[in-house]
Parts: sequence; C-alpha cells; structure tokens
Amino acid sequence: MPVAQVIGVDLGGTAIKLARISSDGTVLAEAQCPTPQPAVPGAVTMALCEAIAKIDPEHQAEAVGIGLPGPMDAAARVARVCINLPGWEDVPLADWLESRLNRRVTLANDGNCAVVGEAWLGAAQGVEDVVLLTLGTGVGGGVLLQGELFTGHNGAAAEPGLIGLQPDGPACNSGNRGSLEQFASITGLRRLCDRDPRQLSAEADAGDPAAVEVWNRYGECLGCGVASLVYVFTPQLVLLGGGLAGAAHHFLPSVRREVESRVQAVSREGLRIEAACLGNGAGRFGAARLALQRLNGMMAPD
Repeated sequence: MPVAQVIGVDLGGTAIKLARISSDGTVLAEAQCPTPQPAVPGAVTMALCEAIAKIDPEHQAEAVGIGLPGPMDAAARVARVCINLPGWEDVPLADWLESRLNRRVTLANDGNCAVVGEAWLGAAQGVEDVVLLTLGTGVGGGVLLQGELFTGHNGAAAEPGLIGLQPDGPACNSGNRGSLEQFASITGLRRLCDRDPRQLSAEADAGDPAAVEVWNRYGECLGCGVASLVYVFTPQLVLLGGGLAGAAHHFLPSVRREVESRVQAVSREGLRIEAACLGNGAGRFGAARLALQRLNGMMAPD
C-alpha cells in the first residue's frame, strides 16, 4: 500500500526543521528545534527522535526523509560526511533512527532535497533540467537532469558550492580553496561588507548606493560560479534559494549580466535564472518527497 504520510526533516547546523506531510504536499504538523551543540551524531539522533515524536504522537507517518548538509552513500542510508557538523563521517543514521522510530528512513543531501521540493511544489514545477543553489551559512545545491535527481555514481553529487573560483582563495572546510561557497555564502558577503545581510538589504531597499554596490559585487561573484555550472549542465532553470535569496532582487540582475557575458549563447538558450519560492520549507518538502518516491518505489521526481 502506498505511503500516505511522511515526515520531512531539514537538519542544519543551528536548527532542525521538520513537518508531517501528506502525499499531496499538505503540511499536517510542523516544528523547529535547536540543533544540539556540539552537533555530534548521537545527540542529533536523540533530538530527531524527540522532535518526530512531538509532531507525530500517534505514529501516523510511515516513513521519514532527512536532508543533511553533505553527501550520502548510494543506498541513502549513511551520512558520508557533513563538513560543518563535528564527528559526522560514515554515520549510519538511517539504521540508528529506524531501530528507534520503528518506521522507514531515507537520507539525502539537503541541497538535493531543496531542488526536489521546488520541483514538486515550487518554482521548478514542470521543468526537467534544473540547477538550484542554496545561499546561506554555506552554499549547497542540487541538480535535476531530464527530471531525475543527479547524485553521481556513488550518491555524493551534487555539491555546486564547492566548485573552484579562485585557486589561491580562502580555505574551505571541504579542503578546497577559493570555492564558490567562500564568495557566495554569508561569510563571502561579509568579506565584501561586514554587515548583517538583512541590514544590508534594507539599506539597498532605501537606495543607499554603497549597499547597492555591495550586492552588485556579490552578484558578480555568484554569477561567475553560475556560469561554470551552466556550461556543465546547460539547464533550463537556475534557482537561487536559501537565506540570502530573500535579497535576490538586489543581486539577480548582476548574476544574469555575468552569466550572459560569460556563457556563449548556445549554452544558455532558453535559460532562466530566478529566485526559489519555497523559502526555508523547500528542504522539508524535498525530504518528504524523496521518502515518498524511494519508499513507494518511485526513484525520480515526476
């Protein structure tokens, strides 16, 4: 019998966001709780169990999908590494949770969850080739090719925020240097102007020329990375999500200009670059959708 209700979880470095969701995308219950600090695997496992019990006390959801900040194994059972969470190397989180929750569990990269969520209920509905970037504390993302989630031969793809932009640039927790994440994350924005992004956005809204210029420069750096991704995937749609996407109206024009100047016309034919529309809910929806697909035997978004 098809799964009718699932729980979608977005596990972040500071917060755990989760919801009980029906198979048609209706949110039946939701919650948010702090991620334990330090966010070691055992403490996070117990926090997940407690949070799930609160939004599903009657055990109505038959499965759980969890998005994490890093790659999973090909079977979607083991968190291979979460570079911004301590101690997260080859953690068999699905096995740990299934033994405690008595229901099926599947794992996914949080960026992959976001692009699946947008394809199901958001800005990527009906689009087959999509690249999504999540812009926040780090830069993650996911890729749909011909309507299917691209995860590579061992489940570790995609990590678009870790592509290189500057060979001798700032060090990244991944081991790379000068990655897109170092320029397009909140940290990268603060290198341009050490101000809270919300304040910087408000100043740009008010017409402050210095703030407007900061967002333009940020968009140029981001656009440089997007241009490389466009050459690799030639998508129909690039979506920008995550916390910084709330200021997308300030930097989208410069991202588009940068891509247009760097990418030959044949590789960007029909391309749209837009802000994602599900906000911080995209990860939960995508994790739930992947649980429905995988546990009902459907492996690709429709």
